[in-house]
Amino acid sequence: MNGIINIYKEKGFTSHDVVAKLRGILKMKKIGHTGTLDPGAEGVLPVCIGNATRVCDLITNKDKAYRAVLLLGKTTDTQDVWGNVLSEKPISVSENDVVTAINSFVGEYDQVPPMYSAIKIGGKKLYELARKGETIDRPPRHVVIKDIKIIDMSLPRVTMEVSCSKGTYIRTLCHDIGEKLCCGGVMEELLRIRSGEFILSEARKLSEIEELAKNGGIETILMPVDTVFKDLESLQADESIYKLLVNGNPLPEKNITSSLPDAPGRVRLYDHRGSFAGIYEYKKSAGIFKPVKLFF
Repeated sequence: MNGIINIYKEKGFTSHDVVAKLRGILKMKKIGHTGTLDPGAEGVLPVCIGNATRVCDLITNKDKAYRAVLLLGKTTDTQDVWGNVLSEKPISVSENDVVTAINSFVGEYDQVPPMYSAIKIGGKKLYELARKGETIDRPPRHVVIKDIKIIDMSLPRVTMEVSCSKGTYIRTLCHDIGEKLCCGGVMEELLRIRSGEFILSEARKLSEIEELAKNGGIETILMPVDTVFKDLESLQADESIYKLLVNGNPLPEKNITSSLPDAPGRVRLYDHRGSFAGIYEYKKSAGIFKPVKLFF
């Protein structure tokens, strides 16, 4: 079984919990998730099955979208409502002040990751140090907030949808908005509504997956590996170079039956039968396609 399942991760589960439960449901070990969601968060979590585990890192690097509730007037050590409270302040800002502060974060943004995160510094995960009461300097990471839409505002709470680049911490964004308003802020709720091509309306809960597995219906929701690469041009190789293809060799451009790209770059390549072979880099100057990631 090879492909990707769009899981709806429910509250209370870690991403690792989801993988462990799927291994039991599907009776297979080769399963990997594509980006951590905290236990208190829920929503889209693409999970890779079989040879699709080779694209876990590629899906993790895709843009994400979230619906979050920002609670103003409070700070915690985890930057969300599940942490230890560090401060509480009355809210004296206006709705216009909040809108202005939130909109100021749209665009490029150097974000200092939270101590309670899985980022490694000096070989140690930050959350391991945080649990010991340690705080260290963390270099900021460059992220992009592509868009923020305010869905509802009933101060001290603001519901917003955030579209952002990989590696963005929404709870840190909530914290930083609170800092800008000089009253503090934490993330109260988080729902991931999109991860790359995978959207909330198509996500399935583990209970649904289990029912499908019992009735032999997993194939109906198993998305092909090449789903992840729909933005790349699709090409096909002829039968004469099939052995070169399956052995992972560079392929001469003369044996590509589709129209060649106008410029060098990555493409999706299929064999003569239409089976997805992998991602190749077109080296126009050399007249070859060089393998990047294979999926035979």
